[in-house]
Amino acid sequence: MAARAVAFYLPQFHPVPENDEWWGPGFTEWTNTAKARPLYPGHRQPTLPADLGFYDLRLPQVREEQSALAQRYGVEAFCYWHYWFGNGRRVLERPFAEVLASGEPSVSFCLGWANQTWTGIWHGAADRVLIEQTYPGTEDEEAHFATVLPAFRDDRYLRVDGRAVFYVFRPEELPDPAGFVDRWQALARRAGLDGLYLVAETSDLLGHGPKYVDGAKDGFDASVYMRLPARTTPRDVLAMRARRKLLRGLEVYPYATEPLPLADGLDPTHYQPAVYPNWDNSPRSGRRGVVLHGASPERFRPHVRAAVDAVRDRPADERLLWVKSWNEWAEGNHLEPDLRDGHGWLQVLKEELARGR
Repeated sequence: MAARAVAFYLPQFHPVPENDEWWGPGFTEWTNTAKARPLYPGHRQPTLPADLGFYDLRLPQVREEQSALAQRYGVEAFCYWHYWFGNGRRVLERPFAEVLASGEPSVSFCLGWANQTWTGIWHGAADRVLIEQTYPGTEDEEAHFATVLPAFRDDRYLRVDGRAVFYVFRPEELPDPAGFVDRWQALARRAGLDGLYLVAETSDLLGHGPKYVDGAKDGFDASVYMRLPARTTPRDVLAMRARRKLLRGLEVYPYATEPLPLADGLDPTHYQPAVYPNWDNSPRSGRRGVVLHGASPERFRPHVRAAVDAVRDRPADERLLWVKSWNEWAEGNHLEPDLRDGHGWLQVLKEELARGR
């Protein structure tokens, strides 16, 4: 196996009371996706789903179709975004809870803890706090672990050397990242598991410098360097700033045609690669958004190829390649088929995984 492709999976495609209250009855990610419009000449919006349509994740048939599509094109696992805000506060848990309880679909999975305060930034209201992320203490950590333990025990759960993979979105916001690692590893052993394979995100979206670089020191088994495939040469930045005035705040960068390197000083042996098919969060953020112009499946190809090559010589279990994302439609990054490019993103991923083998 050349690489183990893991795609982040957003569960916000079904109505929940919180979104009804904040954004109006029936709101889902499809609301923003469908209402998007071009904000400058050549801006490709809206981007609309093809094969799977405007689905509702409460339907088992939808989840089965996603599973079949993912496995057909070489996606080994979905990393379901998981929300735990402290003191048992959760949201959007229904799709994964049903996956776990029903034993279906068959595609593997892991959990990614999206440990971040929810604000209205996705919808143009950055100063509006919707749900605050809190860290009440060790009792809350134990309750959190107990909640996800049944998932860790599931035969479909993604593992590395027998250890369940758990991804932390914002490790820099943990009060004590090293203590979290130690406590959760101890809880896993106490529960009879072989331990956990803990992965930390290192965010550096536009290459201004990584936010968290202490994954190895804090005991995480691996980190993932998340940088948008934006071309940000001085000339590109100057052009962006000039356009931003005309576009009333919207930032537009060219989609990079060449893979981008790790930030200086990061140990490549500790880091796992991530790839983005595209990025355009203007459906969520309007003119506060960031757009990568010129993305296409073929421009995606060199990024996937470089990621596969980066893990080629690692032990087979550790060849994780993270894809952002399976279905982030309102951020403009998705592998699922759309009306413009069809199965193009999936086909490129499949071909590059096969080439690597």
